[in-house]
Amino acid sequence: MTHALTRRLLLSAGAALALMTSAPAMAQSNVPLRFSAVFSQQDIRAEMMERFAAALGEGFDFQGYYGATLFRQGTELVALQRGNLEMGNIAPQDISEQLPEWSVLTSAYLFRDADHLVTFFQSEAGEQMKQLAEDRLNIRVLGPTYFGVRHVGLRGDRAVNTPADLAGVRLRMPGGDSWQFLGQALGANPTPVAYAEVYTALQTGAIDGQDNPMPNVQNMKFYEVMDQIVKTAHLVGFDVLTISKSSWDSLTPEQQAQVQAAADEAIAWSNAQHLQNEADLIAFFEGEGLAIVEPDLDAFRTHAQELYQTSGMAARWPEGIVEQINGL
Repeated sequence: MTHALTRRLLLSAGAALALMTSAPAMAQSNVPLRFSAVFSQQDIRAEMMERFAAALGEGFDFQGYYGATLFRQGTELVALQRGNLEMGNIAPQDISEQLPEWSVLTSAYLFRDADHLVTFFQSEAGEQMKQLAEDRLNIRVLGPTYFGVRHVGLRGDRAVNTPADLAGVRLRMPGGDSWQFLGQALGANPTPVAYAEVYTALQTGAIDGQDNPMPNVQNMKFYEVMDQIVKTAHLVGFDVLTISKSSWDSLTPEQQAQVQAAADEAIAWSNAQHLQNEADLIAFFEGEGLAIVEPDLDAFRTHAQELYQTSGMAARWPEGIVEQINGL
């Protein structure tokens, strides 16, 4: 009897030990997905990523870091490539620093609207550009995250109708050749300032203006230190939701399908939210006392496209891609 009891106790202890040792292993089986972005927790895209995490279901450990709290703006791509990060919301301008062919996607007045942008990334030409990034940069592009059409926002009552009217204007643009060239293409004097520092730079007069989509202007409260929005509509603003190729390749085909489906669902929701938000914000900004200016868009478009076509940047674009995009 004693022997049988001892044996049962030993078996029970062994089973408990097995449970304790297997519990961490089970927890560790979840796929880690750390995500980094410069946008704030209040941004629509932050909710987009929470929806992405919810749509993933079980088997993944998603961790979102917003407001550049994990990696500062412009460094996320390298973090993905070094294996220090699994997912990021990467600006095409950052990609073009390493992959010059992508600079075409950063050029002014290329995409007509959000639908045109999405259609391109689903097209054969879009697949080719995504494959280039995968082959040469070791990142997998899950889709474009639209965040609004970019306009110029200014301090003061300067009259702006054509690019010549922005001569000498210190216009905040993110760092990087593609961003700085875009500022020049608008006729301004581009000045690199970190996104988190734009409000103070406008407030103190260190810069005369900034370019962002209207939802960003609201989220970051830039309208409090601006006097007008000039609707240049010079760029359909988007980043690309990416996952490192090493992380992607480590997933099973079923998990890859889960990640892509969750991304598609979350991005579609975010795009719809941004479009509705943009439609509502004109009245909001006018209520805050900002002037809404309609400039000569043909003059801006002609000036910008001439600068791009005669630059060394255009020489590195894939042959015929502008025509392909225009034809979509």
